[in-house]
Amino acid sequence: MRADARKNYDRLLSVARDIFTKQGADASLRDIARKAEVGLGTLYRHFPSREALLEALLRSSFEALATRADELQTTGDSADGLMLWLQEIIAFTHEHRGIIAPMVNAIEDSDSALHTSCVTLRAAGAALLARAQADGNARLDLNGSELFDLIAALAWLREQPSHASRSDRLFNLVTGAILTTPRESNARRQLDLKRKD
Repeated sequence: MRADARKNYDRLLSVARDIFTKQGADASLRDIARKAEVGLGTLYRHFPSREALLEALLRSSFEALATRADELQTTGDSADGLMLWLQEIIAFTHEHRGIIAPMVNAIEDSDSALHTSCVTLRAAGAALLARAQADGNARLDLNGSELFDLIAALAWLREQPSHASRSDRLFNLVTGAILTTPRESNARRQLDLKRKD
């Protein structure tokens, strides 16, 4: 990539990160281009779609979440691992307001730039679920796609100001329906400790 093209690419990513953080993932691409001081055509040359821009911004976070699921596969209690990962992915979607709809749509759209990352995340969650099921800690009539749908629903609820205050209770109710033995989460304590670090 030429130096001027790389400069535009980096500036677009920086501006998009700032605008998406403030306004959500459905913010105007025209505003991003204008604030980055490039034309809309330049934005589209680098990022042919909103999903391509989101994928470039979130790639490392998606990879970190998938790696985290792999780590939780081999450590500790399978139910706690599943709950902790669910909390972390829901926290991630909350930090990136408006991302859940593009993620859910990308699962079904193999042409989406987000498709591969989202399918990888769904598979990571499915593997944690399968481990918990094999250990007798999670109900057997739930699959990875349904788990991803539950994540999307909980993440969406957390984004809604009128429901945010109930999000922890709803999380506990949903995970209580997933797990065969309800538990007040050791996973929640671990997440709280991680946030304090």
